Amino acid sequence: MGRTQAVAVGLALVAVLIGAGLGANRGPDLASSVGGTTTVGQVAVVESVFPVYVSGWVATPGVVEVDEGSIVADAVEAAGGALEGALLDTINLARPLVTGDHVQIPGPGDSAVAAPGQEESGLISPNRADASQLEELPGVGPVLAERIVAHREANGPFQAVEDLLDVPGIGEAKLSAIRDLIVVP
Repeated sequence: MGRTQAVAVGLALVAVLIGAGLGANRGPDLASSVGGTTTVGQVAVVESVFPVYVSGWVATPGVVEVDEGSIVADAVEAAGGALEGALLDTINLARPLVTGDHVQIPGPGDSAVAAPGQEESGLISPNRADASQLEELPGVGPVLAERIVAHREANGPFQAVEDLLDVPGIGEAKLSAIRDLIVVP
């Protein structure tokens, strides 16, 4: 074997070794999923879950955990599903859920169900009400109602009535005027 052939064989051997080394150091698949954790490259992303309370005509009433982005239908399923006779057509199964929501599944003989955003007590929930429902509060017009919704979407649900003071346009006087008409959480 001549010098040129020996160099060519040596370079080929180096290329094979480098290629084998790169293949061995590839690491895990780009994305894989196990349970509630998704692995992307070398970073684990934990999916967020939160509790909601489901009562009424479901198989297993109580506190259930649902994934972020869940809707009422997901909570009903997590509670074992609706019982035969449940009046599912009287509630919005597509309503998005937030931490601490109470999902009441009515059945025959149950009293009228409150509209989404309005609790059975008649009080308005700033965590669930849409802008038009918030406008029913004294001194809350379309602009302020949209600010409340935007604040909730950006920062999560209000934990206490006083958290509404963080919304631009709500001061102590405005809060005092609506305090007895709202319920938080």
